Amino acid sequence: MGITMIGLDLAKSIFQVHGVDASGAVVVRKALRRSQVISFFAKTARCLVGIEACGTSHHWARELIALGHNVKLMPPAYVKPYVSAAKPMRLMPKRSARR
Repeated sequence: MGITMIGLDLAKSIFQVHGVDASGAVVVRKALRRSQVISFFAKTARCLVGIEACGTSHHWARELIALGHNVKLMPPAYVKPYVSAAKPMRLMPKRSARR
């Protein structure tokens, strides 16, 4: 099955892409550099792309719409439930021995 929906997390240099098919199964999960985003979406079949509304989201939405994708911008409050709070222990800050 092909990708029917993509979540795009924008950042300064590395963007995260999470694509699912019609049944909700993960089809693609990868990190893209800013220079790779347009070429990735040009090769991807037209689909729904969800982006958190931020400073650069309107620019990227226009670029993806020009490629034929259906783009939806979401307020940050709607994106929060999708953010994973469970982080690996190695990424957690270490406590100081002093109290």
